Amino acid sequence: MEILNHEQVNHKIRRIAYQIAEVYMEHDEIILAGIADGGYVLARRLKDQLEHICEFQITLCEVKMDKKNPLAEIHTSLSPDQYKEKGIVLCDDVLNSGTTLIYAVRHFLNVPLKKFKTAVLVNRNHKKFPVKADFKGISLSTTMEEHITVILDNKASSVSLS
Repeated sequence: MEILNHEQVNHKIRRIAYQIAEVYMEHDEIILAGIADGGYVLARRLKDQLEHICEFQITLCEVKMDKKNPLAEIHTSLSPDQYKEKGIVLCDDVLNSGTTLIYAVRHFLNVPLKKFKTAVLVNRNHKKFPVKADFKGISLSTTMEEHITVILDNKASSVSLS
C-alpha cells in the first residue's frame, strides 16, 4: 500500500529542508551526514533543496556502517577535523528501532560539535533506544511485521507499507 507518492515525498523533503534552514540559519556551514544507502540519498535530496533556500555552505558526508552489527567500526567520507565545531544533521530514510541512528550518533560524539540534529523521512515509532528524529517527514504507527519500503528517486519516489 502506497503511503506517499512522488509528489508527497518531494513535499516532505522540501518541508524538512525549510525546518533545517530555520534551525541552522546562524551557521556558516552544516554537514548533512547520511547513513548509507537510503539516508545518504535523503541527505543529497535535502542538500538540493537547501541550496535554493540558504546561504550557508552545505557539505555531504556518507556514513557507512554495518546495520546488523552496529558496534562494528563506522566509516565516514569526512574526517573528524572536517566536521569539528560544525552543525550536523544525521539523515536516514527510516527510523525503526533507533539502533542504527543511536550508534551513528555515538560515532559523531567523539568530536566537539556546534549543534547535532537528526532527520528521517519515515518515523516508525518502534524505538528500543532513547533517540528521536528532530526533523521527520511522516510518523507511522505500524506493527513489527509490517515493512516500509522507501524509494528516493528523482523521478519516482515513494513510501510503501507491506
